[in-house]
Amino acid sequence: MTERNIKFDDVEIAAQAFGDPAHEPILLIMGAMASMLWWPDEFCQKLAAQKYYVIRYDNRDTGRSTIYEPGAPPYTMDDMAADAVRILDGYGIDRVNLIGMSLGGTIAQIAALSHPERVKTLTLMSTTPMGIDTSALPHTTDAYMAHASTGETVDWTDNVQVIEFLVKDTRMIAGAAHPYDDGRARAFVERDVRRAKNFVSATNHFMLRGGQALKGKLGELAAPLLVIHGTADPIYPVEHGELLARTVKGANFVRLEGGGHEIHPNDWEEIISAIDAHLR
Repeated sequence: MTERNIKFDDVEIAAQAFGDPAHEPILLIMGAMASMLWWPDEFCQKLAAQKYYVIRYDNRDTGRSTIYEPGAPPYTMDDMAADAVRILDGYGIDRVNLIGMSLGGTIAQIAALSHPERVKTLTLMSTTPMGIDTSALPHTTDAYMAHASTGETVDWTDNVQVIEFLVKDTRMIAGAAHPYDDGRARAFVERDVRRAKNFVSATNHFMLRGGQALKGKLGELAAPLLVIHGTADPIYPVEHGELLARTVKGANFVRLEGGGHEIHPNDWEEIISAIDAHLR
């Protein structure tokens, strides 16, 4: 893999690419508070091995990208969608296969609707449909909400406290189908937190808005859509993915039985196979 910084205006985005630049390009967008490392190295390598050029990047306020004062993000999700297009420009890519997860799925929807000429296909994982009424759908589980509320007591400037909270978070978002590996999760979280310029800035993601101009436009999506969703997702229950697929004509839907709000190694083969089939 190779790493580079994409610079535009007063923003700098850290990105990494896997594979051969001559191959079909894929751009990965991760979710709230999550750097590009949440697209696991080996997952990206396996995807690239299918003859794709795979790019992942740190959203603003995560990893090594531009960060802002906690509590006052001067950008919106629309700006983050524009960031994705700027990354394509930085790599000299005209059209891309866009994959977004969680908040990254919302950003990807905004990008695909705002810049249809730049998005060849769209894959959305563990996310919710943007710009339509989801009030009748099941909400985030009570157990996860109880855990999330403890984040208010965390000193986000103290890496020890942050790591402990995030390790518990990885356990809370895990599905029911596969064993949870505490040691693996802890090693990953420690790497992610220590790599960040200032991890507390990532909390800005919970204050973001965007996509208001695209309300009700999801059904007009031009890019072929694949939706992948775990049936045990505690943050966006699977009904969110089902509605998303129903809203877009011709969309394909893949259920990860027992899968959580995660990219579990035991699901990589199924996920990559579904993406490969969708792109081809």
